[in-house]
Amino acid sequence: MMKLEVCCYSVDCAMTAEHAGADRIELCASQSEGGLTPSFGSLRLARERVTIPVHPIVRPRGGDFCYSSVDFEIMKNDVAQIREMGFAGVVIGMLDDEGHIDLARMREVMKLSGDMAVTFHRAFDMCHNPMVALEQLTQLGVARILTSGQQQNAELGLPLLRDLVHASKGPVIMAGAGVRLSNMHKFVDIGIQELHSSAGHTVPSTMRYRKAGVTMCADNEFDEFSHYCVDGETVEAMKNALAMLTPA
Repeated sequence: MMKLEVCCYSVDCAMTAEHAGADRIELCASQSEGGLTPSFGSLRLARERVTIPVHPIVRPRGGDFCYSSVDFEIMKNDVAQIREMGFAGVVIGMLDDEGHIDLARMREVMKLSGDMAVTFHRAFDMCHNPMVALEQLTQLGVARILTSGQQQNAELGLPLLRDLVHASKGPVIMAGAGVRLSNMHKFVDIGIQELHSSAGHTVPSTMRYRKAGVTMCADNEFDEFSHYCVDGETVEAMKNALAMLTPA
C-alpha cells in the first residue's frame, strides 16, 4: 500500500497525524519559511510521544540551499544529534552555487547519518538537471527524494515525476507540494508509491485578549493570531482513499 508522510510543524500535529493513520512524520519548525530544523525540545518530545517513524528536517535557515561553512557545521551537528536521539530518518538537501547537488557535503551527511534513512528534500526542485541529480543521489544512497517535479506544485510536475519514477534505480520518488485528497489518484496513476502532504488548515488563536498595534513579525499582513495545524480528518480521509486506490 502507498505510504502517506505528513509534514508537521509541531509535536501536537505529529500526534494528531499518527492517530489519524499517517505512516510517517516529517517534523519541522517554521511553516512560513517552508520548514526549518525543529528545536531540541520538540525532537525530544517527538521521540517520547510519537511511535510511527519521525524524520526531522535539517535546514538551518530559510531561502536557498547553498550554505555557508557555518551553516554546514550547524547542519552536521544537527544530523549527529538526531542520529544519537534514535530517529528513523532525517530530511536534508544542499546545492552548490551552480545549482548542482553539493556532492562533497552530501557525502559527509550520509556518513554522519549512519543507519538513518536520508530523504533529499525539495532542494531537488531547485537543481539544474534533475536526471543527473537523480543519478548522483542514487550513488550517494539516499532513501528517497521529495519533489514536486520541479514545478510550483506536484500536480503541475506530473510529467517529470513520471519520468523520475521510471528512471529511479534506488531512491523512492515521493511527491509533495499541493498533494491533496482531490488529486491523489493522479499520483497513483503514474506509479508514485509515497505521498507527502501537510493535510492541514489554519486554526484561530485561543487568545481572547489581542494587543492592538504591536506585531512580532516584519510582515504586517501576517496573522499572528492563527497558526497552521494538521487536520486529523483529512489525514484519515487520505489514508482511506489510498487504501481504495491501491491494491493491498
